[in-house]
Amino acid sequence: MRLILLQTYSAEAKDAMPIRRYFLAALPYFCRSKNLLMTGIDHVELEKVIVHKVGNPSRNEELKLSVNPLTLNDEIVRGLLNKYFLGAFNADELFRFTHISDVNLNEVYNYVTKIFDDAEAFTEESFHLAQYLYSKSTHARVKDGELYVVLFNKVPFQGEETKAIGLFKSETKETFLKVFPHGQSYEVIHEEGININKLDKGCLIFRKNREEGYFCCVVDSTNKQNDTQYWVHDFLQVQPYSDAYHQTNQYLDLCKQFITQEYPEKFEVTKSDQIDMMNRSMEYFKTKDQFNMEEFAREVIHHEEIVDTFSDYKRNFEQNRGFEINEEFDIHLAAVKKQQKVFKSILKLDKNFHIYIHGRKDLMERGYDEAVGKKYYKIYFDEEA
Repeated sequence: MRLILLQTYSAEAKDAMPIRRYFLAALPYFCRSKNLLMTGIDHVELEKVIVHKVGNPSRNEELKLSVNPLTLNDEIVRGLLNKYFLGAFNADELFRFTHISDVNLNEVYNYVTKIFDDAEAFTEESFHLAQYLYSKSTHARVKDGELYVVLFNKVPFQGEETKAIGLFKSETKETFLKVFPHGQSYEVIHEEGININKLDKGCLIFRKNREEGYFCCVVDSTNKQNDTQYWVHDFLQVQPYSDAYHQTNQYLDLCKQFITQEYPEKFEVTKSDQIDMMNRSMEYFKTKDQFNMEEFAREVIHHEEIVDTFSDYKRNFEQNRGFEINEEFDIHLAAVKKQQKVFKSILKLDKNFHIYIHGRKDLMERGYDEAVGKKYYKIYFDEEA
């Protein structure tokens, strides 16, 4: 392991200016997100922040550790950091630390527990977190980046304010233009920095439910391929709580994958058939308070042969995800709204036409015109808007 210790500086020090400029350069581009999922973060306190550089050991990149936490006296920077760190999390989607034998053997769980128990251990435990992440960053596609370890206070969670620890990794750098006066004119230079509207990777650990692995929120916006999900599976080792949100979210994800992948592969169906089943699935979850597998199969899937294929696909889905979906569960509205955004009901015909299908597949007729040599759809309706 190649390990280098770096001294960090206060916001007033000359050597700290590049870091500060990166955040300030992004300020003109920042506005409060309309989709902010974690609300009430304006009064969250940043108690301690330390930054380490974590490379990829398989490319002989270095691990560079800062000796001291940042000194953040600039309120603008503190506010921008709060929104960068906390703005992307979905407070409904909760995870917990796990381990194959005992959660107390989960490395990240141990390091954050020591910080919760003794804030004076913050810097030393942040070293351990950076070193552990470095050891898990060996896949060829893993990018180097900055690891931020943060101790928060007064974080809103389930109607209360609590302490929390944040682990964030920035891997994506963007180019910002800086305009500055030069004599009687202006000049433009470019600087690389972090877009505070795009958190690459994050984990927010609330000081709640310690015995079961804490409550955590997780973000992983990059490296979503199965072979590079080192952040969630290898480093954090977290799993979702089997609550109503995750049951609903996982089942709708299962439906989407089955309808778009397995359904057309195993059965002779058209794209409109797929959209019709997609619409029926979403309609079921939007109109019911509770999910029941037998009822869903009867009202949405209909045919016994397709139901059997779906059940087999569900078992493989659960095995691959390491998450069991119950036969019955309460439907969570927030999860339905989230999934509704990716349940596409658009039938694309070449590059000429897009048909939005919301229901009543019986009013559509598909055929082939031999004289023209092209397929067609015939649509029946009462009024034209």
